[in-house]
Amino acid sequence: MVSQDRDLNEFVTYLQQVRELLKEEGRVVTLTFNRASVERVQQSFAAMIRKGEEALHRIALLVCSVLGDGGDVRELVEISSVVIGGIPTTRERFTLSQVLDPDALYDTTDLDLGTRQLRKLRYFDGNKWVVPTLVSNVVEYQPRSFNGFNVHKFMTRVKAEEEIWNKVADEIFELDSLVARDKQLSHLSRYVKDVFGLKAVVSDEQSAFKLLAELERREWSADTLRSVGVVPSPETQRFSLLETKDYLSGERGKNSGWQALKVVVTWGGRPFEVQIQTLRNYLRERERLTQESHASFKATREDVRNRIAEQLPLFGFFRDLLRWLFLAEGAVMPEHPSVRIVLEENGEVVDRV
Repeated sequence: MVSQDRDLNEFVTYLQQVRELLKEEGRVVTLTFNRASVERVQQSFAAMIRKGEEALHRIALLVCSVLGDGGDVRELVEISSVVIGGIPTTRERFTLSQVLDPDALYDTTDLDLGTRQLRKLRYFDGNKWVVPTLVSNVVEYQPRSFNGFNVHKFMTRVKAEEEIWNKVADEIFELDSLVARDKQLSHLSRYVKDVFGLKAVVSDEQSAFKLLAELERREWSADTLRSVGVVPSPETQRFSLLETKDYLSGERGKNSGWQALKVVVTWGGRPFEVQIQTLRNYLRERERLTQESHASFKATREDVRNRIAEQLPLFGFFRDLLRWLFLAEGAVMPEHPSVRIVLEENGEVVDRV
């Protein structure tokens, strides 16, 4: 997706080239950034995330077409933004659901849908009013009537987190490969992967395999594609299957108890993950989704990156660089003995290190 946007492609390529230059022992490199160019890259990255999520929601509507025969797909389901919020002082949690107009899905990211709901709330913890924090949020598509695949709901997984620029550093340094090669970290590789995802919750295992078979063979008509805003083409007419993993049958579930059919497909030129999970396992998983467990997952993911940064200080520098450029207001310009940084605006140097 980055390669399809000129500003993003040029920016990431520039950082990759700098990384290659810094492999030479004793080399000192000057990094020059133009503030206007940085702002364009920020806007391009946000647009890329929205475009990817838009494609995901259009996929979700297409998948919902299995629930009925013909007609407007959007009439088959009720679409809601479902937020799990946490109270920072008491560690209590709550669920908030808001019905959405389908067109609202394409105006903002899933993450913004959730945070926008929580910004409206204040919670009295017994002593004071506090602002809830976001634990998790999804967009749910719930069938309006019984269907032959026993689908309880479809949902899109939150993709764009506040640490999206960390993922850029991950890719520049091929972090997943670094972790996989490190014997002490290889078991943690799942913490540094990310993919746009769709989940289906069905009644039982038999229904899960039935739905999977339908998605594998399904070809959407030009009329159905146009009804959800998709241009008909060979790439959008059906899923192209890349990988299927059965964590559902018999004893094949993961050690954590998680069970599902996990499928990776390409559609419209992008990769997506589709999970099909039974209602029983989904409810068990949801029950465990406390603020503590979610925070623990994030902490573990950060610990992986921090441990890599200790072994490879340049990786840590690039993370700090991206945070300084794009995320943290008032952050101090990062330093590295082999790098000089210059920030320009209207042809004049406004900051350097």
